[in-house]
Amino acid sequence: MALMFQRLARNFIKNGYYPTDADTMARVLSALSAPTNGSLRILDPCAGEGSALAECKHHLGSDQVEAFGIEYDQERAWHAKQILDRCIHGDVQDCLLGQRQYGLLWLNPPYGDLVSDKGSTGDGFGAQLHKSGRKRLEKLFYNLTVPALQFDGVMVLIIPQYTLDKELVGWISTHFHRIEIFKAPEQQFKQLVLFGVRRRTKEARLDATGTKERLLSIVNGEQEPETLPECWASEPYVVPQSPSGDVKFNYVKVDTAQLADEINRNPCLWDQFDLKFRSVALETSRRPLRKMSDWHLALSLAAGQVSGVIQSQTGQQFLIKGGTHKEKVRSVSTVVDEDNRRTSTTTLTDRFVPIIRAIDFTPGPDFARVIEIR
Repeated sequence: MALMFQRLARNFIKNGYYPTDADTMARVLSALSAPTNGSLRILDPCAGEGSALAECKHHLGSDQVEAFGIEYDQERAWHAKQILDRCIHGDVQDCLLGQRQYGLLWLNPPYGDLVSDKGSTGDGFGAQLHKSGRKRLEKLFYNLTVPALQFDGVMVLIIPQYTLDKELVGWISTHFHRIEIFKAPEQQFKQLVLFGVRRRTKEARLDATGTKERLLSIVNGEQEPETLPECWASEPYVVPQSPSGDVKFNYVKVDTAQLADEINRNPCLWDQFDLKFRSVALETSRRPLRKMSDWHLALSLAAGQVSGVIQSQTGQQFLIKGGTHKEKVRSVSTVVDEDNRRTSTTTLTDRFVPIIRAIDFTPGPDFARVIEIR
């Protein structure tokens, strides 16, 4: 299989970052397929230079796939912006991802232990993971991003074999079914490639026990996983059609460069602005066909339609504005029963009061005087 974007990855191998190699990438793609119709969303929360997700987009069908990436490194992130539909330069912990909105989660997270935070207040990683098990970056990314994967969505997890422990096995077997695990063909980092389909919360989990035992046998060294086949012969993992509606993919911090880039891409950052604040051309004002009665005048006042500059018969000019406000009318009634007990009932009734306010624009001593007519 010819890959289009892998050659770009070699330019960014530095600072402990190594993208998915071409052989592993080609074999994983052979296991993925797209539905016959419908749009798809795919997500990589540690996108690097974006080549892996761009390959997925090309393989699944560029016209129907929207690729979303997050990358912490500035140089790699801005490169990914050029080949992905949307990419955030920032920390995944500062991103807001919509739950169950993405059909494919490509998860090849950074490898390593988390720095201990003895002054933690319980937020951040402590709120994401259980207290048991080794605190790893791989687990942090897993917990932050799996909720974004829609039901029946596909996860491709690429991690070192020593990272897979009892705690992570428990999470995976609970959240996913159709789990398959293989050794990556390139074993420089002793990586495992795991496929899974996200199960529904209330779905029967009869297969979870057997899957968990199989994964634990790999953790305990009792079983060696097979190498990821060069050509996928089993049932493919079909990336499901994305749910309808707007996608949530936001960065909570203000970044001047990224904000400018978004404005250049889309001058109106909120694509529903015109829908929510659609302007309507004002119609030409027309005088009523006949003199308004008090009832008509009250309705006009209530609607705020009595306004403008008027001139009185004496030559005075006023700027007027009509309106209506609500007042409470309080009444108290007292009833005495046969036992000479008094019961008082207080009733509050709404009363709508029309008001005309006017500013005297007539030159002279009363200029700018405010007049209120009730």
